[in-house]
Amino acid sequence: MSGQAPPQPPARPARHDLLNSKPPPNYVAGLGRGAIGFTTRSDIGPDRTAPDRSAAACRGRAPGEDVGGGADEDKGSDENQKFDEFEGNDAGLFSSAHYYDDDREADAVWEVIDQRMDSRCKDRREARLKEEIEKYRASNPKITEQFADLKRKLADLPAHEWEKIPEIGDDSLRRKKERFESFVPVPDTLLEKARREQEHVTALDPKSRAAGGIEMPLAQTPVTDLTAVGEGRGTVLSLKLDRLSDSVSGLNAVDPKGYLTDLKSTKITSDAEISDIKKARLLLKSVTQTNPKHPPGWIAAARLEEIAGKLQAARELIQRGCEECPKNEDVWLEACRLASPDEAKAVIARGVVSIPNSVKLWLQAAKLETGDLNKSRVLRKGLDHIPDSVRLWKAVVELASEEDARLLLHRAVDCCPLHVELWLALARLETCDQAREVLNKATEKLPKEPTIWITAAKLEEANGNTQSVNKVIERGIRSLQREGMDIDREVWLKEAEAVEHAGSVLTCQAIVKNTIGIGVDDEDQKRTWVADADECKKRGSIETARAIYAHALTVFLSNKSIWLKAAQLEKSHGSRESLDALLKKAVKYNPQAEVLWLMAAKEKWLAGDVPAARAILQEAYAFIPNSEEIWLAAFKLEFENNEPERARMLLAKARERGGTETSERVWMKSAIVERELGNMEDRIGHGVKAKDVYENGLKHCPSCIPLWLSLATLEEKISGLSKSRAVLTMARKKNPATPELWLAAIRAELRHGNKKEADALLAKALQECSTSGVLWAAAIEMVPRPQRKGKSSDAIMRCDHDPHVLATVAKLLWHDRKVDKARNWLNWAVTLAPDIGDFWALYYKFELRHGNMDMQKDVLDRCVAAEPKHGEKWQAITKSVQNSHLPVEALLKKAVVALDAEEMQMQQVA
Repeated sequence: MSGQAPPQPPARPARHDLLNSKPPPNYVAGLGRGAIGFTTRSDIGPDRTAPDRSAAACRGRAPGEDVGGGADEDKGSDENQKFDEFEGNDAGLFSSAHYYDDDREADAVWEVIDQRMDSRCKDRREARLKEEIEKYRASNPKITEQFADLKRKLADLPAHEWEKIPEIGDDSLRRKKERFESFVPVPDTLLEKARREQEHVTALDPKSRAAGGIEMPLAQTPVTDLTAVGEGRGTVLSLKLDRLSDSVSGLNAVDPKGYLTDLKSTKITSDAEISDIKKARLLLKSVTQTNPKHPPGWIAAARLEEIAGKLQAARELIQRGCEECPKNEDVWLEACRLASPDEAKAVIARGVVSIPNSVKLWLQAAKLETGDLNKSRVLRKGLDHIPDSVRLWKAVVELASEEDARLLLHRAVDCCPLHVELWLALARLETCDQAREVLNKATEKLPKEPTIWITAAKLEEANGNTQSVNKVIERGIRSLQREGMDIDREVWLKEAEAVEHAGSVLTCQAIVKNTIGIGVDDEDQKRTWVADADECKKRGSIETARAIYAHALTVFLSNKSIWLKAAQLEKSHGSRESLDALLKKAVKYNPQAEVLWLMAAKEKWLAGDVPAARAILQEAYAFIPNSEEIWLAAFKLEFENNEPERARMLLAKARERGGTETSERVWMKSAIVERELGNMEDRIGHGVKAKDVYENGLKHCPSCIPLWLSLATLEEKISGLSKSRAVLTMARKKNPATPELWLAAIRAELRHGNKKEADALLAKALQECSTSGVLWAAAIEMVPRPQRKGKSSDAIMRCDHDPHVLATVAKLLWHDRKVDKARNWLNWAVTLAPDIGDFWALYYKFELRHGNMDMQKDVLDRCVAAEPKHGEKWQAITKSVQNSHLPVEALLKKAVVALDAEEMQMQQVA
C-alpha cells in the first residue's frame, strides 16, 4: 500500500475572471453592501452642482468608470437643477417627455376640479379676508377716518366760530434749544444817532396837501421811519380818492354803495375752477372742430360757457350748433332755452321749419305762447305735420272745451286708432249709446286690450245696467282668450282693486267672479282664495275681498271656516243688515255648526233684539239638541237680561239632557242662578247643607277646581284650618300639578300665621309646578323685601313672559318709584293676558296715581274692549250678586277700590 500514490483531490471548477469580464446589465459595484461613491467640493469646483449618485443614475455604468466627471455628468447636473416647488424633481425629470392628448385631457379635468374646489371655499375665504381687513382697520384707523366726524361737523360751523380759530404759526423756534446770548451796554453814540433820526417830520405841510403830493427838498435827509412812511402813503391815497370823488365829469366818481353792490355780484372763482373750465373749453373746442356734426358737443360747449358766466358766448356757440346740426331737436331746444324771452319764439320757429316732424319742438313752441288760443293754434299746426302724434293730440284736447274736445278726439282716434287712451277719453265724453259704439269700434281696432272691456262694464254700471256688467266682463274674457291672450289672475285681481277704488263695485265683483278660478287647481282653491282675500283686506280692498269670499262660498257651501271669515269681514267693514243676511245663509247651509248659530244670536242680542236672538237659539236647539254651548248661550242671554227664572229652567233642561255627563260649567252656572235667586245655602247661613251640595257636586265633577276651593273655604269657616287643610290635600291628590290648589293651601296657612308651614308648602309646590307663574308671584311677595329682586330674577328665568310674574315685578318697580318701568311692565302684563281683570285693576290704579286723563281713559277703554272674565279679585267682585249685571267700567272701578282697601289693611298690619 505504501508504494501506491496518494489519491488526488477533486478538480476545482474554473474561476471566472471577474475583473476582466463584462459585468451583467445594470450592475453597480458595491451597491449590495451599501457602498455608494461620492464626490467632494474639490472634485467638482465651486460652480458645479453635485452629480446624482442615486442607484438609477449609476445603473448602466461599466466597472471602474469614473462617476465624478464627464460631459454626461454635466448634463445630468443641469437637469437636476430643474426643480419645481409643487411637483418636485418630476418637472425636470419629465420635461423632455412627449405631451399626449390623454395627458392634456387629464390635466384639464384636474384643472376643472381645482377650480370647483376653489369656488366652494371662495365665499368663506373672501368673508374671512373681509372680516380680517375690517378688524385691522378698526384697530388701526387712518388719521382721516379718526377726524372724519369732526370734518363733517365743520359744515355746520357758523362764520363767527370760524373767525375764532387761531392761525397756525411756526412754533418750531420754541422747540429749538435756546442758545446762550450775551448782552453788553449800548454805546452813547448809537443812542444819539437814533434820537436824531426820529426828529424828522413825517406829516404833510399845508402846501403839499393842497398840491396833492409830497414836496421834499433834495438836500433833506431821507425818511427812515417805516411807520411814518406807511402813514404818509395812507394820507396820499385818501387825497387821491377825494379828488376822484369830486370829479365833475362823473366818469371817475366812486359810488361807495354801488361799489359794494358790484362786489357782491362778482362771482369769485377759485384757481382750480378756472383751470378746469379752461381745460374743458379746450376739450370741447376740439370736439366741435373735429366733428362739427356732433350735437352733444355743441350743447356741452354752450352749457360750459353758461356755467362760466358767459351767456352771450353760450348763445353764439349754440347758434353755430344749430347751423351745423339743423336736424337735431336737442340743439334747437337748448338754443331756445339759452335765448332771451324775446328771441326764444324766433329760435323755435326756425327749429320747426328745419324739423317739422319734431313733437318736442312743437310742444316747446306751444309752451312759449301766452294764451290757450295761441297754444292751441300752434299745436294744431303741429298736427298738420304730425297727425299721428298722441302727445300733440292730448295736449290740444286738454286746452279745448268739452264739445271741441269731443270733435278733436273723433279725429284723433282716426289718426291714432291703436292708442287706447284716446278711445277711452272719447267714450267718457259721449252719451251712453254713443259710448257703446265707440267702445265697440275700439275693440275692433284693439282686440287684445282688456281695459276697453273693463271700461265698458263700468259704463254699464254707471248707467244702472247692473245685469249687463257681468255679461260684458264674461264676454270680454272669452274674446281675449280667443285672441290668444293669457289671462293672469293676479293682474286681473289688481284691476278689480283699482276698479273698486274708482267706485265701480259691481264691475269689481264681476272681474273677481270671472277670473278668480283661472289657473288654480281644485285642491288649492280654498287655500289660494282665502290668501287672496286676506291680502286684499290688508290693502284696504274690502269689496274685492268680499267678492272673493262670495265666490268661494258658492264652491264650498258647507265650509265653516270660510263662512266665519266672511262673517268677520262683514262685522268689521259691513253693515248689520249684511251681517245678518250672511249669517242666515251660513246656518242654512251649515246647520250643525254651533259657532255660526251662536254668532248669529249674539249679533241680534248686541243689536238690542233679544226676541230675535232667543228665536235663533231655539231654532239651533232643533238642529243641535245636545249642544252644551247653545244651552249656556241661552242661559247667558236670559240671565244678562234679568230673566233668572228662564235661565234656571234652561239649566235644568241642560242637566237633564246631560245626565251624569253634565259638565262642571253647567253646575257652576246653576249655582250662580241659585245664588241670584237667593237659594244658596252658604249665603243664607246653612253651612251644612252647602257642604252637602259641594260634596255632591264633587262626586259628579271631581276635577272642578272652583268646587274644591269653595268647599275648602267653607270648611275653614265652619271647622277651622285642619279640616280645610284635609280638603285641599285630597284635592291635590285627585288633581296633581294644579297651582291654584297649592296657592290656596299656602294662603290658608298664612291667614293663620303659620309662616314656616306656608314656606314648606311653597317649596313643594315649586318642585311640582316649577313653571307656574302664580306660585312664583306668591314666592316673590312672601320673601323679605331685600330678597325680592333676586327672587324676581329666578321667577323670570323659570317662567319667562308669565303675566303674573310681570305684574308682581311691576308692583316692585312701582314701590321703588320707577314709574316709567312699572308702566311698561303693567302694559306688558295686560297685553299678554287681557282676560285677567286683576291686572287691569292694578294698571288702572297705577294710572290714577301717576298718569294723566288720556292715559287713564286709554286703560279704561282697553279693559272694556277686552271684557276680562278671570282673576282672583276680579271674579270675587263680578260674581257678587249686587254686581252681577254691572258693566265692565263699573266693575273695574270697584276692583280698584278693593285694591285700595287691601293696601290700607296691609299698611295697618305692617
